[in-house]
Amino acid sequence: MVLVAVFGVALLIAVLLSGLAARTVLSTSFLFLVGGVLVSDGFLGLIHITPDSEIVAVTADLALFAVLFTDGMHVAFPKLRANWKNPARALGLGMPLAFAGMALITHYVVGLDWTTSFLVGAVLAPTDPVFASAIVGRKEVPAKLRQLLNVESGINDGLALPIVLILIAAAGPTASHAEASLAKIGLELGLGLALGIVLPLFVTSLVRFRLLGAEPKLQPLLPLAIGIILYGLCHLTHANPYLAAFSAGAVLTAASPEAKAAFEPLGEALAELAKFAALLVFGALLTPQLFGDLSFGGYVAVVLAIVLIRPASLLISLIGTRFDRREKLVAAWFGPKGFASVVYGLLVLQAGIPHGQEAYTLIAVCIAASIIAHSSTDVPIARLFHVEDLTGIPANNDAAEVHHGEEAGHARA
Repeated sequence: MVLVAVFGVALLIAVLLSGLAARTVLSTSFLFLVGGVLVSDGFLGLIHITPDSEIVAVTADLALFAVLFTDGMHVAFPKLRANWKNPARALGLGMPLAFAGMALITHYVVGLDWTTSFLVGAVLAPTDPVFASAIVGRKEVPAKLRQLLNVESGINDGLALPIVLILIAAAGPTASHAEASLAKIGLELGLGLALGIVLPLFVTSLVRFRLLGAEPKLQPLLPLAIGIILYGLCHLTHANPYLAAFSAGAVLTAASPEAKAAFEPLGEALAELAKFAALLVFGALLTPQLFGDLSFGGYVAVVLAIVLIRPASLLISLIGTRFDRREKLVAAWFGPKGFASVVYGLLVLQAGIPHGQEAYTLIAVCIAASIIAHSSTDVPIARLFHVEDLTGIPANNDAAEVHHGEEAGHARA
């Protein structure tokens, strides 16, 4: 209950400061991260959790499922077909370059073996637009730039997952049974994809029966019911829940745009709550001991991951595109490590691989540094695109006048 109370206090403070956060380098995501650090054993000692605590795994699992489910709903196939080239470059060239570049840095600078180094690269390859919300949620920012960052971050979580699982199997104590492990991973991914496609199609077909259908006030709960059932089925059948969540969100949007529209406000709010809870728990794991365990080479690798690997890989992938110099630099900078990397990092730690602790320490510090760096720079960079009203809150603070449309802008996450 202490953790619940701490989360409630952190949520209240974040809401009260969200207007200020939207106009400054402060961010609500950063507040939850710092809140977790302050209440951990390393400082106030209000909550006592370790990376192998069940609450850590459950919170991260639910958060990533919720985030991927809502991310999937943002995949508009007609728009994606019409504007696929730039995201395809980022995913098909930029992501592999970042993956390989991080593996090289980890091996030669940190000194981990090749398998573990590539595993670190795979875990840190996904990006998360929540820490660049002043950029991706503003109409003043060119649409092609917003689309690039949104589509890239929405899809790269799922692309990285099979690679992470395969490398964990290759690096783990059961690596000699790699063929059986790969078959198991393939089965879990295939089953997750199948459930993510079949379940929303089945439910949306039920709605079309004459005697069935949801009244307006209950319509937002239909996709929520699909998500809850899917989450339970995945854990009962050992199907991969993350691939299932993303595919279910995308299929539901394609099969029933009206269900997506009804669920979107509720879904975004639930995803935000899940993200904040995961950040609070993750922050509680960032103890002084963890930072002390990272070698000097590890800190060098963290800096290079943020200021060199991601920017260089994306700039290379955007050569020959119609982005101007400013847009390329902004896209290159905003490759923050987010919730997928947190969950994948915990998978690495809990897998019991020989160098899992060292890999997790590097991953955790890199994620923390990325959250601080990217969530504190999106507002200043947004102003380069003449984004002035970053909150949508009028000067007289009359809450009744707040415009909540996406094109009018969101409060920073």
